[in-house]
Amino acid sequence: MILTSERLFQQAEGLKSRFKYKDALNLLKKSLISYKKNHDIEGMLNCLMSMGDLYRMMGKFGNAGKNYTQSIELARKLKDMTILVDARVGLGLSLRAVGRWHDALNFFTKAERSYRNNKDKEGMAFVQWAKGGALRIKGDIPGAISSFRKSIAIYRTLRFENGIGYSLCGLGGTSRVAGLFRDSLKYYTAANKVFTGLKDIFGTAYSHCGIGNAFRMLGDYENALVHFKKATGLYNRIGDIVSYSYTLWSLGTTFMMIGEPDKAMYYFKQAYRLFRKTKDPRGIIYCRLGEGQVAYMQGNIHSAQRNFQSALSDSIANKLSLEGCHARILLSFVDGKLDSRCYNRLGLRLKFRPIPFSIP
Repeated sequence: MILTSERLFQQAEGLKSRFKYKDALNLLKKSLISYKKNHDIEGMLNCLMSMGDLYRMMGKFGNAGKNYTQSIELARKLKDMTILVDARVGLGLSLRAVGRWHDALNFFTKAERSYRNNKDKEGMAFVQWAKGGALRIKGDIPGAISSFRKSIAIYRTLRFENGIGYSLCGLGGTSRVAGLFRDSLKYYTAANKVFTGLKDIFGTAYSHCGIGNAFRMLGDYENALVHFKKATGLYNRIGDIVSYSYTLWSLGTTFMMIGEPDKAMYYFKQAYRLFRKTKDPRGIIYCRLGEGQVAYMQGNIHSAQRNFQSALSDSIANKLSLEGCHARILLSFVDGKLDSRCYNRLGLRLKFRPIPFSIP
């Protein structure tokens, strides 16, 4: 029976490495039941951690959080501090995904201290990457860029290509938000080269989406659409609805910019539906901002104001300063009293353009 448990677990890990998330999850559930029958706490812990990772990648952040929390409890029983810290980082990533950046940063800061004390360089690199994403959501763009740079530096000393690729993507996304569009294109292109070499489907999709967004911000909409198509195809292949949702939003914004409001609205609504499903407040806000701009373009000023105000209220409720800044600027533009100073206060090199405005 013990051999059955381990065999199921190893098969699941193999499927996971090939991005067959649903099949891997089904085997892990069977493996967990088997480990429980044998009172194998270490096996249970490995299963729960792997399930947490899978649920997170599939956009089921509530389930992921439960698995990581159970992992923390079992790691305490086994006095396995390494997995305990890793589980806390996983829990932080799940909280980050639903906009709870403040709680996520608390977990990452504690984990960073533990990794440093244990001289765990790989752990330090990973938590810097995780921290960079949380700081980006917070709206601390300079801090996020600094964290991603630290992550890349450590991963390079370890010669861990996969980690370098994801950190380059983080740096690419944060550079775009900062208004450094050519830097963003450079980082995402470098990441794409890494991931295609590693045959990492998710990373390849992620970098294609980033390249598309960099081209979008540079006004090259034709190339943007080419890369978004590649990204959506790969995301569909592995069933990643979280990243797929953001690509749909990017497609909507691109069609808005080239003067196709009906297509833009179609993609915004598709993205909104998925963001509601994954309970992602940031994604919902971005869809409101997109729908508001399309409404304005179609002459429906009241609908535009309602969408922008809804986005602002949600940004304030979730303490999302960057998204709140976008909403405030769009509202001020519609009201005829444009005020874009909040970009400067956040340390960004963004310049507002009259609607349609391509939000980075």
